[in-house]
Amino acid sequence: MEENKIVVADSALRESAGKGMDAFLQVFVDEYLQATGGELNAETMALLNGWQHTLLGYHFFRQEVLDGGFVQLIQNGYGPYIFGNPFAKAMRLMGAKDFSRLVYDAKKIYDEHRADLEKECTDDEFMAMYEQYEAFDDLEDEFMENEEEITEQIARYVDEHVEDFAEIRK
Repeated sequence: MEENKIVVADSALRESAGKGMDAFLQVFVDEYLQATGGELNAETMALLNGWQHTLLGYHFFRQEVLDGGFVQLIQNGYGPYIFGNPFAKAMRLMGAKDFSRLVYDAKKIYDEHRADLEKECTDDEFMAMYEQYEAFDDLEDEFMENEEEITEQIARYVDEHVEDFAEIRK
């Protein structure tokens, strides 16, 4: 696979598969983060293909929303990466249709209030955003209730289309 420079050891996948779907996906994510130096910019974006960006996007989405919701996701700079790319469409293609709808619903709120959600703010202003953007609450609750199933759907898709996510070396 020439365009795909990400290589994952088969042994790492076998070992992680026994630890669960989170660990399985993390093997790929760790390689993506290493390849990009943990930085997403014009130079490093080109190092990953669309499917790899989708999986990395899910990693950031999951991590941020579980930790601090959509406000945190956006304040930490991931709004454009999630909502400005075909992330939701890719999730639908991966079989996570309800999750795709959830992302589209969050994107509507994001698009309508983007400037305010992305502005630099103090800790107090940041905390106040949680009350100001309660529209995210139901979406966050829905994600948290279904996160394991969503992660399982994504892991299953990655397993069935592994060549799109990395080159596997014995």
